[in-house]
Amino acid sequence: MPYSDLDPVFAHIDRNADSHVARLMEYVRHPSISAQDVGIREVAGLLMGMLERLGFEAELLATRGHPMVLGRGPAVPDAPTVLLYGHYDVQPPEPLEAWTTPPFEPTIRDGRIFARGVGDNKGQHLAQLLAIEAHLAVHGRLPCNVIVLLEGEEEIGSPHLAEAVAAHADKLAHADLVVTADGTLHPSGRGTILYGVRGVTHFDIRVRTAARDTHSGNFGGVVPNAMWALVHLLGTMRAPDGRLTVAGLCDPVVAPGAVEAAAAAALPIDLPALMTELGLSALDAPRDRPFWDRLMFHPTLTINGIAGGYSGPGSKTVLPAEAVAKCDIRLVEAMTPDQALAAVRAHVAAQAPALGATVEVVGSGGMLPSRTPMDSPFAAVLRRALTLARGESPLEYPCMGGSLPDYVFTKTLGLPAFVTPYGNADEANHAPDENLSLSCFHAGIRSGAALLSGLGELTGACVCPVNHTKLHG
Repeated sequence: MPYSDLDPVFAHIDRNADSHVARLMEYVRHPSISAQDVGIREVAGLLMGMLERLGFEAELLATRGHPMVLGRGPAVPDAPTVLLYGHYDVQPPEPLEAWTTPPFEPTIRDGRIFARGVGDNKGQHLAQLLAIEAHLAVHGRLPCNVIVLLEGEEEIGSPHLAEAVAAHADKLAHADLVVTADGTLHPSGRGTILYGVRGVTHFDIRVRTAARDTHSGNFGGVVPNAMWALVHLLGTMRAPDGRLTVAGLCDPVVAPGAVEAAAAAALPIDLPALMTELGLSALDAPRDRPFWDRLMFHPTLTINGIAGGYSGPGSKTVLPAEAVAKCDIRLVEAMTPDQALAAVRAHVAAQAPALGATVEVVGSGGMLPSRTPMDSPFAAVLRRALTLARGESPLEYPCMGGSLPDYVFTKTLGLPAFVTPYGNADEANHAPDENLSLSCFHAGIRSGAALLSGLGELTGACVCPVNHTKLHG
C-alpha cells in the first residue's frame, strides 16, 4: 500500500482523539491577543515547551514587535524539508456579550469547540504539531525534515514578518516548500489546496474644504462640503460597470494561465444558495464575471467606511469641513502595495483642484500577493496526502480571495508555498462564537501526518524537484 508507515500513525491519531481535544481546549484557554498585547509571551513560551517535548530545537526570534517561535526537528538525511507556518496570535474577542459562552472558556457544543482562536489559528497549527507527535510516537522518527515557524502578529497584518524572515533567512535556508494550515474548507468539507493569495493595501483618503465646520444655511452653496467632495472623488475611482478607473492601477496585473483558469472554472459554487444566505438580489458589477474569477484574478477597490460631519440623533445643519474614507485594495499578481498607492495618489492629485479641497492619501500597511505554480512538483504530494487522509480528492484553488503573508516565502525565500485549510467553512473566525468542528480537527491531524509521509517518499532522491539541488538534512 502507498505510504506504508501511515496506517499505524492514523490508528494512533484515532486512539488519542479525546486527548487531542483536551489539549486543544487547554491551549485555547490562554489568550494571545496581538492587537492588545495580551498573553503573547506566555503563549510563545507554551509553544516553546511543546516543540521541545517533541525533541525539536526551539527558539524565540525577536522582531520589532511580538516574537516568532521557531522549531527545527531531528535531521532526516537526504529528505526534503517542509516549513510549517502558522500564527499563535488571535483576534480581540469583543463584543463579549455576543458570545454564547466566554471566549477563553472553551466549550463543546454540537460537535464543535467554541473559543477565540480555536480555528484561527491555534487548532490548525496544533493539528500539525500533533501530526508530528504521532509519527514520533509510532515510528520514533519523522519521515522528512520539519521546520515550524509560528508568528505572533498575523492578526495585525504581519508587520514584521518579512523583515524578520529576511534577517533569519539562514535558519530557514534548508526549506524546500512551505505549507500553511489556515483558513476554511469549501462548504462541502472537501480537502483544499490553495496555491496563492491576493495581497492588500490599506489607506485613508482625507478631504478638507475649510478651516472649520460651517452653518448649512449661512454658507450652503458658498463653502464646499467635504462630504460631497469625498463622494465625488470616490465616484471617479470606480465606474458603475465595476471597472476600476484609477490610471495605472491595474497595469501590472498578470492574467491567469490556462491551467489556473481551468482550475477556477472547475470549482463548485451554489450561487443561488449563497445569495439567499447573504440576502443578495444581484452580484456586484461586472455582472457577467464568473464567481471564482472575481476572488482570484482581479483587484478590488473597497470603501470600508466613511466618516465626517454629524451622524448622531436628530439633525444638525452643518457643512462638514473634513471627511475621511477608509479603503483597501486587494492586489493580484504582480501588483504591489507601493505601486497601487502611487496610482491612487496620482489620481487623487489630478482630481483635487476641481473639488475645491485639500486631499491627502495616507497609507496604513499592506502585503504583496503570492502565487505558486499549480504544476509544482510538490502539488502531487499534497494532493495524494489529502486524498489518503480524507477519503476524497481535494479541491484546488489557484488563489484565495483574502490575504496571508505567503509572499514572504515565495518572494523573500523563493520557495513554493501552499495553504491547506483545516477549518470548517462556518468557523466564524474573527467573530463571536468562533469554532472548530471536532471532525475537522481530527481530519487536520490526519492530513498533516499524511503530508509528512508523502514528503518522506522523496527521501533518497538525487535532487530536489524544485530547485534541482541535492536534498539536504
